[in-house]
Amino acid sequence: MGITGKTLIEWGFQPGHWFAEGIKTAQAVADAGGTDLEIRAAVERIQPPAAVPLNRAGAIEHFMNIEPEGDHEIANVASVNQHMIELMRLPTVRAGAVMPDACPAGHAPGTIPVGGVIATENAIHPGMHSADICCSMAVSVFKGAADPTAILDAGMRLSHFGGGGRPRGAQVHPPTEVMKAFAENAMLAPLMSAAIEHFATQGDGNHFFYVGRVKSTGDIALVTHHGSRKPGAMLYKAGMAAAERFRQRLSPETARHNAWIPADTREGEAYWSALQTIRAWTKASHFAIHDMVASSLGLGIGDRFWNEHNFVFRKTDGLFYHAKGATPAYRGYASDDIGLTLIPLNMAQPILITSGLDSANGLGFAPHGAGRNFSRTAYLRSLEGRSAAEIMAEQAPGIDVRSFCGIPDLSELPGAYKDAASVRRQISQYGLAEVVETIEPIGSIMAGDWQQDAPWRRPRGAARKSTPDSAEG
Repeated sequence: MGITGKTLIEWGFQPGHWFAEGIKTAQAVADAGGTDLEIRAAVERIQPPAAVPLNRAGAIEHFMNIEPEGDHEIANVASVNQHMIELMRLPTVRAGAVMPDACPAGHAPGTIPVGGVIATENAIHPGMHSADICCSMAVSVFKGAADPTAILDAGMRLSHFGGGGRPRGAQVHPPTEVMKAFAENAMLAPLMSAAIEHFATQGDGNHFFYVGRVKSTGDIALVTHHGSRKPGAMLYKAGMAAAERFRQRLSPETARHNAWIPADTREGEAYWSALQTIRAWTKASHFAIHDMVASSLGLGIGDRFWNEHNFVFRKTDGLFYHAKGATPAYRGYASDDIGLTLIPLNMAQPILITSGLDSANGLGFAPHGAGRNFSRTAYLRSLEGRSAAEIMAEQAPGIDVRSFCGIPDLSELPGAYKDAASVRRQISQYGLAEVVETIEPIGSIMAGDWQQDAPWRRPRGAARKSTPDSAEG
């Protein structure tokens, strides 16, 4: 018998992009002498599942652990809330929460905000951890006397900020076991060169190398902030491509940026495994920088720990918790959890060492920092007409602020961020975490505005500017 699309429709199958394969399969079974029942069963095995509808608006509520303080925050919080309302409509979502440092991360409706936490069932949404997978904090406390200025000097020599990775001859090789895990994962094997090139680098934006003093002991500590760099960005790209293929089949109504990979599929298992390897790479990247600094200065290291705040966590309830700029605040979030996490505020404020309170309203999370009140462009516009030295002296008095490229990035100054005292107060107000210690600021290195004199910023034909003196304290 000849099998056509009309045949399948008469049998009750819904036409779609899979019909060509369905007809081919049906015809093969028919040619082999299969009965109508056997033919239909073969087609049923390959037909895609019915599209999953979006949740009804308002069917799932979310927790807003944030209070706007001042007119400039009201619009931000309203925008965050609207994005969360849209996110709650995703068919995979079971719960959501917003942290006190929340701010919008994009204009497309339903883009997870910075400071957002989304719990999903059997679904990993790459767009909810974004390209900076495993953006994280790490601290090493030095033994005995340590010179903060010498540590900052070593950071300028030994860390690496800005675009790209370390040049050949200056690369730091990741641990052998981490590279072995890369090689054994189909999604990571193509990224091994990038994993070497970008290891022990810190990128740009709000990533930093911070030196401070532990308040209760006076010990000097080094805290770094960065993510998984190019390997993470490339894994994110691969994850989004896989998620899009599933979105087309499972939920065409879902926006592309919220596509997901079913966790129980071959692709889902591979992506989850890749995330764990990226986590191990990022942790090792932090401590490689710390160890190089300690070795160069002959310093011993006492306590050290770390935590990610841009990742996907799986709890004992089986749900996947997507933290977009939110710090885990429950025990056992990972095998290396020691019950303490780091929450930075800004370069001129203490870094908080906290113990999580596993609050239901926070879904077991706390903020990851102070969060931005203004876009970079808007904030820079507000500073026009003032010198970098004047602004930095006003916003970070007494702090040894350094720019790795030699040009300060004024968009990363404390004034661009939410009020630190307010964020800290709201952590307590909403019962998200307990502050058990602080690391008081001494100095900080950031990338600086390494793209200031990029060719695309210069008028056509204009000569390259000379590099100005950095405004370092």
